[in-house]
Amino acid sequence: MSLQRFVFNRPALAASLVRDLAGEGLADYSSGLFLTSPRGTGKSTFLKVDLIPQCEASGWLPVYVDLWGNKKTDPGDLIATAIAKTLSTYEGRLLKLTKSIGANKTSTLRALAWNLSKSELPPDATLAQALELLHQASDKLIVLIIDEAQLALNTDKGINAMFGLKAARDALNLGRAREGLRLIFTGSSRDKLANLVSNRSQPFYGASITTFPLLGWDYIEAYSTHVNARLAEGNQFSADDMADAFRMVGNRPELLAAIIKDVGLDIGDAGNLGQLLHSDALAIQTGAWGEYESAYNTLTPAQQAVLDVMADLALKKEAFLPYAETTLLAVGRALEQKGSDIQPTTTTIQNAIIGLRDKGLVWKSNRGEYALEDASMTQWLKRQQT
Repeated sequence: MSLQRFVFNRPALAASLVRDLAGEGLADYSSGLFLTSPRGTGKSTFLKVDLIPQCEASGWLPVYVDLWGNKKTDPGDLIATAIAKTLSTYEGRLLKLTKSIGANKTSTLRALAWNLSKSELPPDATLAQALELLHQASDKLIVLIIDEAQLALNTDKGINAMFGLKAARDALNLGRAREGLRLIFTGSSRDKLANLVSNRSQPFYGASITTFPLLGWDYIEAYSTHVNARLAEGNQFSADDMADAFRMVGNRPELLAAIIKDVGLDIGDAGNLGQLLHSDALAIQTGAWGEYESAYNTLTPAQQAVLDVMADLALKKEAFLPYAETTLLAVGRALEQKGSDIQPTTTTIQNAIIGLRDKGLVWKSNRGEYALEDASMTQWLKRQQT
């Protein structure tokens, strides 16, 4: 079965977020919007097909940066390049501003060696200066969207860029009758994204994390109609069966589409379609659980205990502090539950973390915060403990 690409628009959600970004809704995101949901659940698609067009329709200038799509390039460079590329589209406007007599507002442009024909910022230019120029040239509110923003925490340049964006937000908004900048950050791991907001040493301390709404029944209804229009009348998918499969694959549209394609290629009658959907979805879910189980079973008792404690804290939305007394006690309890007589020390935990990082199960930011590399493993770990 050949399926054309299905795009599900969410205009109401986009309009609501734009109102909140403007400070006109119940939730005020004028100081920054931090959106999180598991990878593959439709965040990036929503940004591109719904939110960015809605920003443009509001007369704003969206600048989109995908930190996941080019992980070989430093996140700080990706952010600076995206701003520079957008600036270069206003080269003519900026040159006119520069030539204006007494144009004090372009003093930054005069002072720095800007080459607007290149998609790069001068080495001595700050992000605040670049965004100020972009605001002047476009005469629009800039909406800077950083997709998978937690990756910025992996490098010094990336972290510095985050602090630079906070400075830019304050410079372009505070004390101005007409504000100049909105910031949107998305992340596939709440725990990692929280490392931008959860303590005083982080650039956006005090901001809240907003859960991105997963696709629901309205998506299933639209998608099942789209799919069934391409099947024979006797072979139609039930929306209920499709919803059940969608839930089993974690509300991930691409995984559902892959199952639909596989099932649609099979020749059978309509009575089998629901069971085929369920079986394929169960196979994907079981495969993911099986990978987690295999990885977990290779760990030492101390590594398993540390991972259990990290998962428990993640569900409570609390930071993992590896050398705190409360962590030692929690790891000790986890070891005791496993029947281990190991008495954990800071060295025990340190060695366990090193082993977990080597196995790709634990992530550490450049500033020393920790999180599970795959947030979905948290749910599997909790299922094992119940």
